[in-house]
Amino acid sequence: MTRVLYLYGGWPGHKPYQVAEEWALPIFRDLEFEVDQTNDIFALDADLTGYDLIALNWNNALLSEGLTAAQETSLLQAVEAGTGIAAWHGAAAAFRTSLKYHWLIGGSFLEHPAGEGVKYPYQVSITDTGHEITAGVGDFRVASEQYYMSVDPNNHVLAQTSFTGEHLSWLEGKTIPQAWTRTWGRGRIFYSAVGHDLDDLQNPDVTRLCTQGFAWAARRGQ
Repeated sequence: MTRVLYLYGGWPGHKPYQVAEEWALPIFRDLEFEVDQTNDIFALDADLTGYDLIALNWNNALLSEGLTAAQETSLLQAVEAGTGIAAWHGAAAAFRTSLKYHWLIGGSFLEHPAGEGVKYPYQVSITDTGHEITAGVGDFRVASEQYYMSVDPNNHVLAQTSFTGEHLSWLEGKTIPQAWTRTWGRGRIFYSAVGHDLDDLQNPDVTRLCTQGFAWAARRGQ
């Protein structure tokens, strides 16, 4: 049985509890994962090495929030030993003062040029069509927060988006990764930036991408 720690909660604007009930937990059930749910970041103080996957949908309200040194150590040591990470959207804006957390995830949210919470339509293009995570996933459009991020160049990029320059002219034609994988020791990390609104997560291509990403990060079937 694949064991998962699912940490979610924090800022209510990303509707973490609705996302859990109507999107994430059904995916975990379909994958036949055994899930420990928690809304308490102090769960990261525990020994995490018994989990195959840590799923992160924690959302910060303040830029000053972060993990303790002990929580960072616990998380990084578990991943280095083989525990996977699956994270989406606000996870790249969480724990803003924890540099090692963002190094682990592979990126950090900087801005949504169209505005916070604005349902701005944009295209996500698959860049690696041969990866098992993107199998059967086509390019898709969503209407959500288009994340502009600082991204580790060592990531393996699965999908990207382009900015039009409508809101910041100097961003016209610039591309930013929207989904990627990376490794940390023996652990696998998958991240997808889409997900401010539940209806974007429920887009069939987004759900398929994330389902396969969760399975990959947990080394399901391997």
